Order: sequence, then structure tokens, then C-alpha cells
Amino acid sequence: SRSEIAGRENDVYRVKLTDPPVEGRANKALIAFLAEKLGVPKRDIEIVSGKTGRLKTIRIRGLTAVEIAQALEA
Repeated sequence: SRSEIAGRENDVYRVKLTDPPVEGRANKALIAFLAEKLGVPKRDIEIVSGKTGRLKTIRIRGLTAVEIAQALEA
């Protein structure tokens, strides 16, 4: 099993992670996965809402929405 983008519906991306949602490990894994996929430092990615839920809102500094979509769909 590996972390991956599992699909997109409207502006919502489904991300499968290998880390369990225990003690924030899944949130850290999500940030690391997105940083690697988008080519930005982890410090530029922030979970704005949903830290304890399945649905999260993410802020990514330094990229436009179009650049993010292109990188995640590549």
C-alpha cells in the first residue's frame, strides 16, 4: 500500500495515505505527500480546517490553483 491521489470530484481531491490517523500521523503524512507531489517545502502547506476529520481544507502557499491541479493530476 502507498500514499496516492485516489481521484477528484469538483475541487475535492481524495488522497489515500498509509499512515493511521493516530496522534496526527496522517496529517503529517498528508503534508509530506503534498509537499513532495507539488515540489514545495512542507512549511508552505497548512491544514486550515479538519485536523481531526476526514475532510480537510488545505492552504498551499506559492502556487496557483491551476498549478496545483496540474501537479496533482500528473
